[in-house]
Amino acid sequence: MALTDESISMAMRIDFPDSLTKSEAAGLATRIASERADAVLMVSYIPDSFDGAEQVLEALSAALLAHELPLRESIIVVAGRWRSLVCADSNCCPIEGSPLPELTESRVAVEEIANGKPLPFPDLATMAESIAPFPSDLALIEIISRIESIDYAGDALPAQREGAAAVTDFIHDFATDGICRDRRLVATLLVRLQDLQVRDYALGVMNDAERELHYAAWRWLLRRAPEGYVAAPATLFAVACYERGDGALANLALERARTDQPNYTLTNLLSQVFRSGQPPALFRELRAELHPKVCATLFSGSLNS
Repeated sequence: MALTDESISMAMRIDFPDSLTKSEAAGLATRIASERADAVLMVSYIPDSFDGAEQVLEALSAALLAHELPLRESIIVVAGRWRSLVCADSNCCPIEGSPLPELTESRVAVEEIANGKPLPFPDLATMAESIAPFPSDLALIEIISRIESIDYAGDALPAQREGAAAVTDFIHDFATDGICRDRRLVATLLVRLQDLQVRDYALGVMNDAERELHYAAWRWLLRRAPEGYVAAPATLFAVACYERGDGALANLALERARTDQPNYTLTNLLSQVFRSGQPPALFRELRAELHPKVCATLFSGSLNS
């Protein structure tokens, strides 16, 4: 975490690596330095059976020092215990570490819930389960099978506009009831999201004011989507996660998209954006720039506009 004027200006998360070269460590330090940070906070969750943590942490600490970034605090968490690598007081931070507090009783959990967010996930398995598919809805699958695909050899605009309207109606239903009970609407949306213009329209309607609404809606649709229709809602949910600061969940959503459609272009594009560590605000700006063009294409009467 980068500190600027005593406030967290940027947070970056990576999976704890098996090893870290000087070049890789320098890349991470350079990214933090680009935020004009004054200092750095580091929390390392080390796999229980991993023996190379010291070398990884030394490489990263040296890279930060080379960029004149003081390490204000460095905490390691392993096997359910934590300790500071900066604190030299053995009474405060014993070498064997201190037990982690119960998640439900922690200040972090209280602050998350007070801000309207659910209790943080205790582990990646529980996080993955939160976007696991619901049991198959055979009635929904049957309705999907009766919806014609878009005929791009003819006039695709009516079907694309139907898709844009389905996006709007779906979000409206979710805002009203926290669920969409209209199977025909859900089926239409899933089929029409296969079209890139409709999917990009859905990307464009996300906004800061309704961030939690879109997060909940696309997560629900992702879990409801049958095989072959997962990639679009999964990538929409991944964007909602990323802009909300949930990078780990965003990457899990991309894995679901990749499993459903290995060659889905947006999955690879989002993976690159997430790995680059670009701030969510930049992606919001790109979406805001794209949305008027998508609307012009859908509603001006020409696919080539």
